[in-house]
Amino acid sequence: MPLPDDRHELLFSYGTLQLERVQLESFGRLLEGQDDAMPGYSRTMVEITDPEVLRKSGERFHPIVAPSDNPADEVAGKVFRVTAAELAAADAYEVSDYQRVAVRLKSGKVAWVYIQA
Repeated sequence: MPLPDDRHELLFSYGTLQLERVQLESFGRLLEGQDDAMPGYSRTMVEITDPEVLRKSGERFHPIVAPSDNPADEVAGKVFRVTAAELAAADAYEVSDYQRVAVRLKSGKVAWVYIQA
């Protein structure tokens, strides 16, 4: 049973925050997510040079999203329910190429997501 919303935030991931090893290292647990999508965004890749992020993810190139001019574009991913402390841990994981913003997902839910800074 989900906890009250005042104790949790929604976080949408289209990339490495979906990886088990990143979740365990960042949050100390595996997150349960639901499929969703971000309408009006497109996905590209960015090279990561931060040694700690490279160690956690094991991947040199990470996906990154930006608003798209094509309204048909959307980025698929998962939406997770996280605590404020876990959201802070996600902030610490993401490098300066990303900024956290609130977006309305295809499902109608509003969630935090990291987009191109």
